[in-house]
Amino acid sequence: MKHIWIEILFWVAFAIVFYTYIGYGIVLFIMVKVKELFFKTVTDNLQKETVLPEVTLFITAFNEEDVVAEKMSNTLALDYPADLLKIVWVTDGSTDQTNNILKDRWNEQVTVLFDPQRKGKTAAINRGMQFINTPIVIFTDANTMINKEAITEIVNAFNNPKVGCVAGEKRIFNNVVSDAASGGEGLYWKYESTLKALDSRLYSAVGAAGELFAIRKELFETMPEDTLLDDFVLSMQIAMKGSTIEYCSEAYAIENGSADMHEEEKRKVRIAAGGLQSIWRLRPLLNPFKYGILNFQYVSHRVLRWSVTPLFLFMLLPLNIVLVYTSNSLFYLIILVLQLLFYVLGYWGYYLSTKQIKNKILFVPYYFLFMNINVIKGFNYLRKKNKGVGTWEKAKRA
Repeated sequence: MKHIWIEILFWVAFAIVFYTYIGYGIVLFIMVKVKELFFKTVTDNLQKETVLPEVTLFITAFNEEDVVAEKMSNTLALDYPADLLKIVWVTDGSTDQTNNILKDRWNEQVTVLFDPQRKGKTAAINRGMQFINTPIVIFTDANTMINKEAITEIVNAFNNPKVGCVAGEKRIFNNVVSDAASGGEGLYWKYESTLKALDSRLYSAVGAAGELFAIRKELFETMPEDTLLDDFVLSMQIAMKGSTIEYCSEAYAIENGSADMHEEEKRKVRIAAGGLQSIWRLRPLLNPFKYGILNFQYVSHRVLRWSVTPLFLFMLLPLNIVLVYTSNSLFYLIILVLQLLFYVLGYWGYYLSTKQIKNKILFVPYYFLFMNINVIKGFNYLRKKNKGVGTWEKAKRA
């Protein structure tokens, strides 16, 4: 009898892991194709606005003196009328030369909102948004560069009145010596971008990345200052109001990968903790009767990854070992060998990363296992996190 329950638990765990990382993408692809076969998309009938709106480029920064010049050069090169583009830097707590550089070189072109107290990014957004009066606000990070056409593409996406948020694409710069951190992160974001595009085509993207996203100002809602994933919570709050999040791959932000796997670990643990925090704070969204297709996308794309799937993933190996010894099945022995091989390849990828040896194939199992381990670490991070404090140690970029 015990053997039967262990077998059931094994296959339940396997099904959830498979669905989370592969199955949902397949189901999503099929649903999108069926929808587009029978229903004409709204965007086919939209016309571009002849009168462009005023927009605000909203940049939160903490001690970014090393990238201010590059960011401003990138911003001033954007293909959008200068008189319609407001540039706002919110620099809460900065103790370096960020504010002085901005005021000395671009005083006439930017607004700097500085508060000497550092409360974290979410608090900075809440405070800064009180001074914004343009209908569209575009959020971007100081250390990310965006393409020339980004603002125009985002504004065009808002021609659909149903759209309340536009999520740009995040791209990781990989040079020829990219390591497991930048290489793994780059592959992950290519996979994520594909899912986001399909989500958007079905109904709505599930969240936005803080490197580049935009909202209608009227839909902004303040967040608790200890919010770890401000971009995700803000965008999903908008989706919960009935608007959609449009994914726009033609507007993209490029940044370097993490300096190394230690820095990437800090980032991943914080994101995992923020995901768990978000699940609790957005818990009304778990109601399928109220949110329908958005609930399906949210649970499939985010909730499973940030909660039970990593636990089930690491349960598969011990359950498999028990089944091999209790069932004497060749089938389970083969699965066990494949699992062990995957872990060996993951460890091999880890070993090569410590030696700064590049191998994209081995980075895949390594980064996959690394990512799921850090989700589990996120439980502990969230437990230790001081309530009401939204600051964290920033991961260093390559």
